[in-house]
Amino acid sequence: MNSKIKDANTDFLFEAILQLKNIEECYQFFEDLCTVSELKAMSQRIAVAKMLSDKRVYSDIVAATGASTATISRVNRSLIYGCDAYDMVFSRMEEAGKKKK
Repeated sequence: MNSKIKDANTDFLFEAILQLKNIEECYQFFEDLCTVSELKAMSQRIAVAKMLSDKRVYSDIVAATGASTATISRVNRSLIYGCDAYDMVFSRMEEAGKKKK
């Protein structure tokens, strides 16, 4: 865990997020919490992370997401040197998708 972000306010934010029950609630909460630009930036980064995890090349990712190569590089750095949270979430999403079928 990154001690630079760990504090009572961040804990409160994450506890609030854990209370959301579905995508519609997420849309409502994040629309209130974030600017459109902030939300678009976060959604772009997770899309980039998924594409990198799927071994897509930078040029394909740029074309599909509009992300800059700098953004792609930063996300790639997180995938390589981060906390493995992207992999954890993608794995859980895949499992949830299998259960729905």
